[in-house]
Amino acid sequence: MGRTVRPEAGLRGVQRMFEFGRDLRKLFAHARESEDLGWVELIGVDLLAAEARRESIDAGRVSCARPFETESRAAALWREHARRSGAVDSLDRADCCADSLARVAQGDDQATRAALDRAQALMLRFDLCGEPANLDRALTTLDAVVRPRRSRLAADLYATHARLKARKARLSGDPGALLDAAALMDAAQHGSGAADVELRLDRAGLALEAGVIKRDARLLDQAGRDLGALVEAASPDHRPLTRARALALCGAGLSALAAIAGHTEAQAQGRIMFDAAADQFTPDHSPLDWAVIQMLRAGDEAMPLMVLNQAEALTQGRGLIVGALVRERRMVREIALAEAVCDLAGLEMLEARLHNRLVGAAPLDWAADQIGLAELALARHRLGGAAPRNLNLILNEAVLTARELGVPVLAERAGTLLWTLEL
Repeated sequence: MGRTVRPEAGLRGVQRMFEFGRDLRKLFAHARESEDLGWVELIGVDLLAAEARRESIDAGRVSCARPFETESRAAALWREHARRSGAVDSLDRADCCADSLARVAQGDDQATRAALDRAQALMLRFDLCGEPANLDRALTTLDAVVRPRRSRLAADLYATHARLKARKARLSGDPGALLDAAALMDAAQHGSGAADVELRLDRAGLALEAGVIKRDARLLDQAGRDLGALVEAASPDHRPLTRARALALCGAGLSALAAIAGHTEAQAQGRIMFDAAADQFTPDHSPLDWAVIQMLRAGDEAMPLMVLNQAEALTQGRGLIVGALVRERRMVREIALAEAVCDLAGLEMLEARLHNRLVGAAPLDWAADQIGLAELALARHRLGGAAPRNLNLILNEAVLTARELGVPVLAERAGTLLWTLEL
């Protein structure tokens, strides 16, 4: 016979459950009032959008006690939602919040806060969709403000300025500019301490990139130490996305070193880092972070094609940089698999699909598909087909498009194919 449950025991259990829920709501309400938005890493993108919408509505209420601060929080939440989901309309909402802040700002400090929200939205728009003009507009926005009196606000201003300059340096491809940007970020980090996680991630990524380009062991060691500290400080129970982003950067650095030196152990370690990063969260918790990790690990031949298909499905049709990069990597993998089994019919089907996708494609997606068409023509030629024609013209157009939109990775991939043709 089953154990009899007394009614009063069941009622006490329900009561405890409601008390537990009430305690959770109190904690959540306290987190909402905090200036530190690290707690949003624990909620999914749907709840994040709901929180951003709630803050936007509250900011417009007559009864709102601090409308300016509430609107600024809404802007930050919309930016985080855009960063994790790739939703361009969330970027537009962040822009609207920043415009509203600029209109109602009273005093220099609030004007600076409004400018910061505007600049950070423009920087994120560049990160997601490219176009270097977004960086120029952001820098112009910051240059127009008066130096703030509050030390925290001044630190935020310097940190955002340094992060923008770092992106400009990356686009220039000049190692000296990268080092200058790194020095600027060092100064900004000294002012903000360990609080600005985004600045620390950008600083470590910049040191890593400069170290790989210059083959500088000192810079690589510094990047390794900085990323290690970030991973150590970011608890998987409280900051899973920060931890995942730092682990992914570690994996990218190890993979780059393995490619340069042909070091199989470093390649294996990079794969372990990517796996660890992907294990920190689920694809629906932060779709774009998950897609970025899959794109970074796309060079691993053991990676199933269906994973890249899933990453492409999460990012396609939005004009995103990550979407174009995943699109190109998935097509290259599919071409390689068809070539490996001499599947000419499969290559023809891929070509037809690529030509259909070119119609109405966003510029970055168009550039990615041009690379795919060139790879496909070369694969067919290696299997005994006719020599490809006009590939130089196609690839040059892809290089120019990627450079104009500020996506050097895509430009380098097209440039590598051009270099191969000239051999």
